[in-house]
Amino acid sequence: MSSENSTLVKLNNAGFKQNDKWLVEGVSLNVEKGKIVTLIGPNGSGKSTTAKIALGIYKNIEGSVEKYTNKVGYVPQKISIDWTLPLRVHDFMLLTENIKDEAIDEALKLTGVIHLKNKNLGNLSGGEFQRVLIARAISKKPELLVLDEPVQGVDYTGEIALYELIKRISDTLNCGILLISHDLHTVMTATDHVVCLNGHVCCSGTPMDVAKNNEYKTLFGEQASQILSVYEHKHDHVHSDKGEIKKN
Repeated sequence: MSSENSTLVKLNNAGFKQNDKWLVEGVSLNVEKGKIVTLIGPNGSGKSTTAKIALGIYKNIEGSVEKYTNKVGYVPQKISIDWTLPLRVHDFMLLTENIKDEAIDEALKLTGVIHLKNKNLGNLSGGEFQRVLIARAISKKPELLVLDEPVQGVDYTGEIALYELIKRISDTLNCGILLISHDLHTVMTATDHVVCLNGHVCCSGTPMDVAKNNEYKTLFGEQASQILSVYEHKHDHVHSDKGEIKKN
């Protein structure tokens, strides 16, 4: 990847052990401004652990983490909310820190959910809630954004729209994004670099490089690689914020 001064976080042969068992080991990656690095792999492969190493949540690690920014936004894989509380989107944005109304509106506009500002959180769809979570994470304009499975609970069309939103956020804010995904072919148009994990780095590179790699095929099957190849050549349309298909 490119020059050191654009690097936001760098993992050097990093790993983390818990109860004498390696959750992940030997991970090296580099997230730069304006670039999206995607971690893929099966359940239990160390994707979330790697993200937490990058965030500095795990301290006693193998290897090292070099962090060049403190302006970080994070959307965890799971978030505990009492859905019976009458909590509006606007109130949710302010739960943990004070954010100016202007910044809240800007973030909600960028994620396409400004119209939901005064709606009860419990009345949102899965896709709407994920957009609000992302809006909350970008409201303070982070330089590094970490997204752990940000499309969970969303249908396929909604997934594509969310990944394209993530690309738009990267371009608009010029932030680096470390993205965790379960599915390579839906993120490939938005991703600059892919790291495939299975407790260690199986392979890494561009989405197509990874899809052609034998270790990727072993993990996800030959069919996944073929679908990805077809997807790359047939993806001749874009999706609106609401997931509607529009021809290029």
